[in-house]
Amino acid sequence: MPQLNYRMNLRDRSVASLRWIKALPLGGEVTAIYPVGGATGQLLRRIVEKEGIHGLTFEVLDETRLSFTVLENETGDEYRFVLPGPSLSEPEWQQCIQELRHLSDRPGILVMSGSLPPGVPDDFYARVARMAKDWGTKLVLDSSGPALSAAVQEGMYLIKPNLRELRELTGQALEDEKSWLAACRALVDAGRAKVVVLTLGDQGALLVTHDAVLRALALPIEPASTVGAGDSFLGAMVWALASGQDLADAFQYGIAAGSAALITPGTELCSREDVGRLYSQVTIHSI
Repeated sequence: MPQLNYRMNLRDRSVASLRWIKALPLGGEVTAIYPVGGATGQLLRRIVEKEGIHGLTFEVLDETRLSFTVLENETGDEYRFVLPGPSLSEPEWQQCIQELRHLSDRPGILVMSGSLPPGVPDDFYARVARMAKDWGTKLVLDSSGPALSAAVQEGMYLIKPNLRELRELTGQALEDEKSWLAACRALVDAGRAKVVVLTLGDQGALLVTHDAVLRALALPIEPASTVGAGDSFLGAMVWALASGQDLADAFQYGIAAGSAALITPGTELCSREDVGRLYSQVTIHSI
């Protein structure tokens, strides 16, 4: 059984990565820490519970936001609508930290994901990182902008930016593979992360550590929807790492799960069968 894995999220972002850890063949114990506000917050809680995911929730005054995706059948175009979310007061976001601090079982892996709501300081993830590092917890971060910039100052185990997020983090144009690799390696050498996984959409992904550089090309898939692909990628990687697999295997599972998510329409979870089939098709080579 994999170690306990906790995902902390201050927004109502997709729970796809947690769903993935629960759904994979060997299973996994996961807990989500997130705020709930109003009727939509209670709906979110019920959805998470229905997925069999243990949740530690805390009440906030403002309503949890709604986000939805519309697929236009004739053209195949996908439109995402992300409505304004709640602002969190200091006592509300501090409650999230308290929930984590009082866990009876220290997590083996802590995934911090999503953008931060209004009212939450840019260094929120950095504060959490300082606390969790004392437990020997591996910190995984999937965020962007000032929240990402502040958090990496504390040193993460793994970060998963896309190319736009890496450009914002480094302030560089990053026009080609050579510059992508140099930027990722600089983050590792500076102690910002032990592992940088750069997702590149239809160009695949790049994994960089102090000792290795792995490159994976995208699988030739016609996407039905891109919703949840990044979360599926990260969920599969976290599951594999918690299961004791090495980084190369975890990276291969991430590519397979992210690709499998593209096959399914809307927010439907990708299937185990698709991931197993695509896993064997993923080609990874060292640079």
